[in-house]
Amino acid sequence: MGKGGDKSSGGAVSAKEVLIEGRLYDVSNFKHPGGSVIKYLTDGGDATEAFDEFHGRSRKAKLVLRGLESRAASAAVMKERGFNGKEALAKDYAALRRELTDEGFFEPSPPHVAKRCLEILAMHALGAYLFMLPENLAANIAGLALLGMTSGRCGWLMHEGGHYSLTGQIKWDRFLQIVIYGVGCGMSGAWWRNQHNKHHATPQKLKHDVDLDTLPLVAFNERIAEKARHPLLKAWLKNQALLFTPVSCLLVALGWQYYLHPRHIARTRRVTTEGAALVARHLLFFGGLCAGLTWGQSVGVYLCYDTVASAYIFSQFAMSHTHLPVSEADEFLHWCEYAALHTTNIKSGPGRWVDWFMSYLNFQIEHHLFPGMPQFRHPMVSPRVKALFEKHGLPYDEREYFSCLKDTWMNLHTVGQSVHGDKPKAE
Repeated sequence: MGKGGDKSSGGAVSAKEVLIEGRLYDVSNFKHPGGSVIKYLTDGGDATEAFDEFHGRSRKAKLVLRGLESRAASAAVMKERGFNGKEALAKDYAALRRELTDEGFFEPSPPHVAKRCLEILAMHALGAYLFMLPENLAANIAGLALLGMTSGRCGWLMHEGGHYSLTGQIKWDRFLQIVIYGVGCGMSGAWWRNQHNKHHATPQKLKHDVDLDTLPLVAFNERIAEKARHPLLKAWLKNQALLFTPVSCLLVALGWQYYLHPRHIARTRRVTTEGAALVARHLLFFGGLCAGLTWGQSVGVYLCYDTVASAYIFSQFAMSHTHLPVSEADEFLHWCEYAALHTTNIKSGPGRWVDWFMSYLNFQIEHHLFPGMPQFRHPMVSPRVKALFEKHGLPYDEREYFSCLKDTWMNLHTVGQSVHGDKPKAE
C-alpha cells in the first residue's frame, strides 16, 4: 500500500487508479483483501457506488482508502468517467440511500436473525428425525428431502452473512457464515465472498462476472457457449436444459465441496476455522445421521441429499440473471443500470410464498442496489426503487415465479442449441 498523500490533478489517468467520489486513488502496489475484484474497477468507469456498498460497514476500508496516494480527478476525467455518465441518476440514488439509511432500513434485526437461525435448526432436527425413523420408508425419503432443502436454505442464510447484513458486525457475520455454510453446505465462506463480490461489482459483464464463467457444465449465454469446441462438450450443452437439474447442479456442488473450496481453505490457511466446519459436517452426517448404514449406503444417501440441496438453490439463483443480456467487457454502466438491465425480480406470489422460498432474494434488483441491507426489508423499499427507475427511464423487470422459471429454462435450451447452429425459431 502506498503512503497517503495528495497528487496533482494533472496528467493522464493510470490504468492502476480507481475513481471514487471525484478522486483517483493509486492502487498500483495495493493488495486488495477482497481479491482481484478491484482490477475490474481500475481501467475505466466510476467505482464510487461499488466502494460504498461493499465497504459500508467497514471503518478499516475507509481508513485504508485515505491512506492511498490520491489526486483530484480533472474535469476531463470526470467528463469521461464520472458517475459513469449518469450524474443525475447517481445523485438521486445517493439521496435515496441516505433516506433509507436515516429511516433505519440498513439496521440489523436481531429477532429476524434469531428466527432464521432457529428455522434452520428446527428443519434439520425434523429432517433427521424423519430420516432415522425405523421401518418407515416414506418418512425416511421425506426426511432426506427436507434435509436437502434445509442445506439449500443454509445457502440463502449464509449469503446474508457474507454481505454482513445479519448482525451488521463483520466479525460475527463472518463467523455465522463459516458455521452455516461450512456445516450446512460443506463450502468456504471466504471463497464465496471472493467470487460473489466480483459478480456484484459487474453482473452479466463479459470477462468480469464470474457467474458467466460456467463452462464446461453449463452456458447461460451464447457468447460463452461459442467457446465450446469439443464435440462431447457441444453435445452436453445441447442437452443442458435437461441436465441442469439435477445433474449439472450436483456436479457443481461436488466440485465446490471436494475440490475448489477445500483447496481455497488450505491455500488461505483457514483449516482451523472453515476446515473445522467441513469436518464437523461430515462427522454429523456420516457418523450421526448415517450411523448403522454401510459406507456405500451412506454415500448414496449423501448424493441424494446433495442433489436436492444443489438443485434447489442453484436453480433459484439462475432465475435472477442468467436469461438476461450481457454487457461488453469495455462497457461501463452505472450501479443502478447493472441492477435494472441485468437483474430480474420475482413477484412474491400468494401468501408471499416466494419470499420465503427464495429468502427474499427474489428482490434481486433491491439486493444489487443495496447488498448490505437486511434482505427481508427489500419488499418494503421496492416501491421507492421503482419510482427512481421510472424517473430515469430504467426498466424494472418483475416477473411471476413460474413465468421466470420458464424463461430461465428456455434460455438454457436456446443457448444449448446455438452451439450446433440450430437455434429454435421464435414463436
